[in-house]
Amino acid sequence: MKSESLDHLTHVFTALAPTLPGAALPWMNERRLRAFEQFRVQGFPARSEEAWKYTNLDVLNDKLLRFAPPLDDQGQADVERLVELHALDDAHRLVFVNGAWAQAQSDVGALPPGVFIGSLASALEQIPDEIRKHLERDEEFNGLTAFNAAFARDGFVMLIPPHTVLDRPLHVLFIGGGESDLTVQPLNLIVAGAHARCAAVEQYVGADENWYYTNAVTHIHADDHADVQHYRVQQEAPAAVHTGTVIAGQHNASRFSSYAFSFGAALARSTITAKLAAPGAHTTLDGLYVGNGKQHLDHYTMIDHAYPQCSSRETYRGVLDGSAHGVFNGRIVVRQDAQKTDADQANHNLLLSRNAEVDTKPQLEIFADDVRCTHGTTVGQLDETQLFYLRARGIDERAARALLTFAFARDVIDRVAIGALKARLEATLLTRMADAPADAKDA
Repeated sequence: MKSESLDHLTHVFTALAPTLPGAALPWMNERRLRAFEQFRVQGFPARSEEAWKYTNLDVLNDKLLRFAPPLDDQGQADVERLVELHALDDAHRLVFVNGAWAQAQSDVGALPPGVFIGSLASALEQIPDEIRKHLERDEEFNGLTAFNAAFARDGFVMLIPPHTVLDRPLHVLFIGGGESDLTVQPLNLIVAGAHARCAAVEQYVGADENWYYTNAVTHIHADDHADVQHYRVQQEAPAAVHTGTVIAGQHNASRFSSYAFSFGAALARSTITAKLAAPGAHTTLDGLYVGNGKQHLDHYTMIDHAYPQCSSRETYRGVLDGSAHGVFNGRIVVRQDAQKTDADQANHNLLLSRNAEVDTKPQLEIFADDVRCTHGTTVGQLDETQLFYLRARGIDERAARALLTFAFARDVIDRVAIGALKARLEATLLTRMADAPADAKDA
């Protein structure tokens, strides 16, 4: 990374660290300092790293990144508009603006006994020992998680006690943008106790024309027989850069379901890792990325089958138009003692223009002999026979192409269990299809 950029970040860290949440806690200060020292060594990921060979983050090294300014009156008006536009019905709601909790726009509502839903800053004041216990489970930093741990201003925390069911999902709306070259670092934590069940929706939006950078990290822990559904909806502003990391750990017979949707940003990277760390655990990873123009949308997943008798299912679909570039890099590792593993992985891509491209790399690394593992990938265009069938029935070509594209992408959306979110995603997809250029095929 450029020395000028690193010197700038070092100066900012020295000034900013004493003002960040948990600054009065020695362990939090030590964690933050350790993370920054690691970031100074590693910097932002480079294409020389195998997991980053298709995505270039050099733009981050060319910026003197700024950290969240206070909102002005105009900014507050924009926040209220975006909250009204994106709020989900019948959900607990937290709102963060440039990484800081917006209490006035949040509405958590009534919670079952023992449940904590709130900001990271509040959690570090009220239950610091609980937060420390869970954050210290994931102490291996890479460049992005180290940058986040050093500079995180806030984020959300959801703690569900054993044998507790959260009937309504948590909707966390992250609003980004404002001044140019701004960066925000949400640090989030979800913990589901034994036999608990919960669902959380992380949504990242922005309406600003300026360049900004979101680097979010979410830690998820599912204890014995817990069931956690996690949704990430990336709808950042057109000029934004977004990197999101989800680190999930699972215990005996737990279930973790991840649904990643990527529509926005100029450059976006989603990293999801799940470690099945006890027998009987099950992981589901589903994703959909829809890009046009010159968007670059990258998805990296890693499922670590560390114990026997675990299972995983993974399905990602991509729709790419214009000169968009999609990436799917899915890795499944089956450890030597992970006998009776059952794993499926699939990635399917639809290219709507001759300039759209995708790099897809499904990987199976199997070190056990009693397993059932499959993977597959496809890259293609719309079926001309199906187009002809629709046009022969009076549907014009543009509408026919939109219908077939919607049907292809909807396969993933249909798996969403939250009705209001499913309807919102369908509407977003239909809007994207309607806005596609009439000559998309030849673009």
